[in-house]
Amino acid sequence: MLTREEDVDAHALRRQGWSISAIARHLGRDRKTIRAYLAGERVAGVRAPALDEFVPFLPYCRQRLADDPHLWATTLFDEVIDLGYRGGYSTFTRALRKHQVRPHCGPCHRGARRDSSIIEHPPGEEVQFDWLELPDPPGHWGVGANAHLLVGALAHSGRWRGVLAESKDFPHLVEALDQVLRRMHGTGRRWRFDRMATVCNPASGKLTAAFTGVAKYYGVGVDICPPRRGNRKGVVEKANHSAAQRWWRTVADGISVEAAQGGIDRLAVRMDGRGRAIEGVRTTVGDLAEAEPLLELPLAPFPAQATADRVVTAQALVPFRGNFYSVPPGLPGAIVSVRWRLDEPFLSIATAGGAVIARHEMAPRGCGQTVRDAGHVVALERAVLEAFSDAPPCRGKVRRPLSPQALAEALRGQGRTADPAARVVIDLSTYADVAARLRTAPGNEDKEKES
Repeated sequence: MLTREEDVDAHALRRQGWSISAIARHLGRDRKTIRAYLAGERVAGVRAPALDEFVPFLPYCRQRLADDPHLWATTLFDEVIDLGYRGGYSTFTRALRKHQVRPHCGPCHRGARRDSSIIEHPPGEEVQFDWLELPDPPGHWGVGANAHLLVGALAHSGRWRGVLAESKDFPHLVEALDQVLRRMHGTGRRWRFDRMATVCNPASGKLTAAFTGVAKYYGVGVDICPPRRGNRKGVVEKANHSAAQRWWRTVADGISVEAAQGGIDRLAVRMDGRGRAIEGVRTTVGDLAEAEPLLELPLAPFPAQATADRVVTAQALVPFRGNFYSVPPGLPGAIVSVRWRLDEPFLSIATAGGAVIARHEMAPRGCGQTVRDAGHVVALERAVLEAFSDAPPCRGKVRRPLSPQALAEALRGQGRTADPAARVVIDLSTYADVAARLRTAPGNEDKEKES
């Protein structure tokens, strides 16, 4: 920006025949700036407006917020970053307010929020767990009306991880819990839960015998939240909110479970970069989590026995967690049970009656591998070869009139018969009998003699 004095000097030197380059060197300014002032495109003492990088993305943001007025600004910011936006988050939210992009929602407008106390958590002390119910999952997931995400969060640093599970029963809870802890590279000294039926008695809050064994296996204590005290799990509740708004809200219909799990993992890692201030020192969630003294995990998960139902494909394969496992031929469309122990790298496949028909080494989740047993391959090849025939196919353009048998069946269905001799129009025997009786009747014999 030129001052008024520099603007006067530039115009004077220009009238004296100076070139734009000479004027720029004399005033120590850029040639484009001098040219703009001399052409009257800019006014001295008035700063030119900065280029608004948000404007090219304004139509997209308007459309997204028109489709979903409650979409988080952080979620929308993640999307426009992928589209090429280079501004910061504060600049982005300021532009949303400036252009009034978000529609107003009266029912959701809130006044002053109630204050809540902050509970201090020592580093490495507590991990909070909670199930997040995700409504309207893709139909091909086969989990019903809700998908289930187990979220675990370190209460001190705020680092969280989430794992999708097929159900909320005890084996799937233990499996998801172990995977959450392994994603956090350790566990706190205590676990905190709501009054889940798989963890404790909901009425009394006493641990179940099964989950007591899990806690002893990992060497931790367990705390159960008192009734109506949800703020005791505020860290994991906030993580649930972030997962629902920044990930689940934008999950596509055709996505697989494995791809969806990858999405929640990427979001959780990205949120490790959130800034935190501890005793006046700026740091991040990830740095705080790395400094927490977490307990080491056992080499293998707790040995719970889990099951899941699957449908056999026409190729005698059972789909399970992004891979396919072979079974003997002859079971297309049958429902089988996949069984596995969490501490073993094998799975078994059993029929509805409980008979085990296959046992395979479990492939890594989501790899798209097809695991076949050699005996199943031979049996499938034999079944295919037995069904193979080298006879030519039947001809299509041939004449096939109704056979006598088909004609007879058609007439029989109409109460008729196919034998022409058996079809009688008038029964003359009845008339012959009547005539004989008339001739032998009294009085008729004399008439017959006279005649």
